[in-house]
Amino acid sequence: MSQEGYQTAPADTSLNTHETPRTNPRKTPIQILHEHGTKSGNLPVYVMEKAEGEAHQPHFVFSVKIGEVGCTGQGPSKKAAKHQAAEAALTILQIDAGKINSPVKSESNGVVAETSNHPNSVGILQELALQRGWRLPEYTVLMEAGPPHKREFTVTCRLESLSEKAMGNSKKAAKKTAAEKMVSKLQSLSGCSEITWMPKPSVRFENLRNSSAESISLLRRNPLSIPNTDYIQMMLELSMEQGFEVTYFNIDELTVNGQYQCLAELSTCPVTVCHGTGISCSNAHNDSAHSALQYIKIMASTK
Repeated sequence: MSQEGYQTAPADTSLNTHETPRTNPRKTPIQILHEHGTKSGNLPVYVMEKAEGEAHQPHFVFSVKIGEVGCTGQGPSKKAAKHQAAEAALTILQIDAGKINSPVKSESNGVVAETSNHPNSVGILQELALQRGWRLPEYTVLMEAGPPHKREFTVTCRLESLSEKAMGNSKKAAKKTAAEKMVSKLQSLSGCSEITWMPKPSVRFENLRNSSAESISLLRRNPLSIPNTDYIQMMLELSMEQGFEVTYFNIDELTVNGQYQCLAELSTCPVTVCHGTGISCSNAHNDSAHSALQYIKIMASTK
C-alpha cells in the first residue's frame, strides 16, 4: 500500500511463525493489538484483501486498521496473515507485549470477557460476533433531546435478531450502555454468564412469500381495516410462526397533535422499522404493529 502509515509485513517463512507471539509466549499479536484497542477505544478492524493460490497452497492478504494506523500482512492461512498485519501495526505503534497494562482477561466459552469492574462491552460484542461469524453489532442514534448544554442521546444496539436501547449524555455513553444491556441479555438468554445463545436463521422476505403457514396465509387473505383489532397480538402470533422478533420503542416526543409515538422494529433481513401514533402508548404500539403488518402483507404477497 502506498498510503502513509501503512506497512506491509513480510511473507511468512515458517509454517509455525504465526503461532508464536512476538515477546510474550501467552499472547499473540492479535491479542496484544486487541488489548491496546480496548484500552485506547479504537478496536482493530481486519479486512481480507486477497485470497489466491491453489487449494493445497493458498495465500492470503489481510489489512488491519486501528485508529490512524493501517497495515497489511500475508501468509499461508487467514490466521497467519492477520497475525502478520497485527505485528506490523504493533511495530508502528511501538507497543511491546510486556508493557501493556490492560485488565486481566479470561476465556469463557471461547468468548473473551474482561474481569475488571468496567468491562468494554462494545469490544466484547464485536469480538463475539467475529468469533461466531455473526453480523457485526449495529448502533443507531434513535433520538437526540435536551438543551445544548444537557443533551441526551438514545441509541439502539442490534445484534442478529436482538435489539437493546439505552440513553446517555453522549453518543459514546449511550452506545456503551446499550452494549452492556446486550451482553446482559445474551447471558440471560444463555441462562448463565457463559454466552451460548445462537441466533435464529435470518428471516428474509422471500421466506415469507414462500410460506403457506396459517398466520401468514390469514394475513394475505383478510383486510387490515377491522375496527378494534389487536394488531399487537396478531403481530406476535405471526412473528412466533415465522421466527422473527418484534421490539417496540417509545418515542418520548409527542406529535404536533399531542399524540404518542412508537417504532416497531422487526428482526427480518433487512430489518424493518415502522412508525405508529395514538392517543396513548398502547394505541401507538398497536398502530405501529398495524403499519408493520401492512408492510409484511405487501411484501409477502408480491411475487
